[in-house]
Amino acid sequence: MDKLEIMKIALCGYMGCGKSTVSQLIASKKGLNFVETDLKIEKQENLSISEIFTQKGEIYFRKQENLILKNLLDNLDESVLSLGGGTPCYANNLQMLKETQDLKLVYLKLTAANLTNRLWSETHQRPLISHLSSKELLDEYVRKHLFERQYYYLQSDYIIDANDKSAEELSDEIINLFY
Repeated sequence: MDKLEIMKIALCGYMGCGKSTVSQLIASKKGLNFVETDLKIEKQENLSISEIFTQKGEIYFRKQENLILKNLLDNLDESVLSLGGGTPCYANNLQMLKETQDLKLVYLKLTAANLTNRLWSETHQRPLISHLSSKELLDEYVRKHLFERQYYYLQSDYIIDANDKSAEELSDEIINLFY
């Protein structure tokens, strides 16, 4: 597939890897639509992700995530999607992403140590890690979770080493892959 045929780029990776920021930069630089699946879910449910997890549970959230992803893949053109950290790991989401003809899936890969450092100040904002009371517990959680999710992330079309790179550098690197 040559560069001009790519109409959708989806960024995946563990929470805190920079998917939202990098996706917004790519969309802005290339005049594309920016879509964040978590924001779509929040708007649809009129609740924050934390509130959805608390009030309705993770299973409900994952079902909504799957429905929204399917709708986006079927109906969006020329877009940059920022996927939730777990999106490729549940239901048939990875299969849908891989089977979408005009989409390329990009994994922003960070070490567990870098993810822990980024997430430590944000634990209260993120439902999956809000209960962790020390950086050591967070690091253990991230390492375990990353190990489980790596299988899915590594099936991406492109794997970008995001360690020690700014969002600006990452957006330019991804743009250079496709445009």
